[in-house]
Amino acid sequence: MRDEFPRTRDGHLCVGGCDALELARTFGTPLHVLDGGRLRANLRAYREAFARHAPGGQPVFASKALCVLATCQLAHREGFWVDVASGGELHTALRAGVPAAHLVFHGNYKTEEELRYALEVGVGRVAVDNFFELDLLDRLARQTGRVADVWLRVTPGIEPHTHRAIQTGGVDTKFGFGIPGGAALRATREALKRPGVRLRGFHSHIGSQILDLEPFRRNAELVVAFAAQVRSELGYVAEELNLGGGLGIRYLSSDRPPSIEAYVAEVAEALHSSCRAAGYPTPRLFLEPGRSVVGPAGVTLYTVGPVKEVDGVRTYVAVDGGMYENPRPALYGARYEAVVAHRPDDPPEQVVALAGRCCESGDVLVWEAHLPAVRPGDVVAVFSTGAYTYSMASNYNRFPRPAVVLAEEGRATLVVRREGYEDLVRLDVPLSPEVSQAVVGGPVAGGYDGA
Repeated sequence: MRDEFPRTRDGHLCVGGCDALELARTFGTPLHVLDGGRLRANLRAYREAFARHAPGGQPVFASKALCVLATCQLAHREGFWVDVASGGELHTALRAGVPAAHLVFHGNYKTEEELRYALEVGVGRVAVDNFFELDLLDRLARQTGRVADVWLRVTPGIEPHTHRAIQTGGVDTKFGFGIPGGAALRATREALKRPGVRLRGFHSHIGSQILDLEPFRRNAELVVAFAAQVRSELGYVAEELNLGGGLGIRYLSSDRPPSIEAYVAEVAEALHSSCRAAGYPTPRLFLEPGRSVVGPAGVTLYTVGPVKEVDGVRTYVAVDGGMYENPRPALYGARYEAVVAHRPDDPPEQVVALAGRCCESGDVLVWEAHLPAVRPGDVVAVFSTGAYTYSMASNYNRFPRPAVVLAEEGRATLVVRREGYEDLVRLDVPLSPEVSQAVVGGPVAGGYDGA
């Protein structure tokens, strides 16, 4: 991983043409850094692969990987639509200047408020996830005199080799209408009856961080087979198929993910060949990459604090970040590689655990980091942190969330400001003196006494 980023003349790690140490000094740590050149290159690789293998198709940025104004703006400028999974992500994309017609709204539970918002602004596609939502969306659309363009999210029963928490296309999943068992066919029949929705096609996403192309091919084949069944039984022909995202990236040097080119080519060929075999008109192809766009572009910088050696067990190197700004290791057992930013090419002398600051034994960012001798004050860089880190960050233990900068051609631009302590209490509502005194003095008369 360390070889994917260049060095400065002083031998320091260089991200987007910027010295990692200077970035840490200027913006503080922990700091999420996005290499703008790598991010743009990934976006363009998708766009160019679509032009070669799926002309007329549409890449869609899965913004949940990193939903901030800057990433939505960059994706939109490179010709992507943007996928949002909540009212907050929808609002962010709109504020970034993405036309509502180029937004795809996902999620297994979209509230009535969120669906009203989507209808009011004219979201391009709503991926309907369940019968409750189909009923609600149809009713809201008719009440407002609109017709919502929808895909039905279908699950083909595929469980690719990835962490259970990020498998989404199996039989036992909270997402979508199952093709096995007939729910997807029943949903299609219902959608075609509803005047408030216009069925444009189907959506299927089988999971994330997938390093093998075969599950993507199989997904395309099964969804086309389902579409052919729908045509046979209901007479409906899908105009569009969204075959999701999920292409994995390199987190470890041993990882060998397919290229963006190979991924798009494989899915497009599987779609075309399956349609030919079924005598089915090839629908317009949509794909929703997120991790493979922003993930490899990200580097997180930390400052080392205490170094604690547990005799005969391991050495803990504490850094000023942790699960509050990158929960993936705690949630999924995710693994990363790291270097000392001002000595990235020094040979490793020890295997240490990079420990976070949260008051949790499980807050360890890298359990086996191969590093040279590390001292307090050193800056450590962790690679491949562009996706599902800042977007999943929290204020656990009341830690302020870090800043995010875009580094490109030697220039660093702040795209998310670092939170301060006042941000942590900004929405808190203190008790009135009367209430606080009553609590201190004992139970309020006639109120709950704890029994």
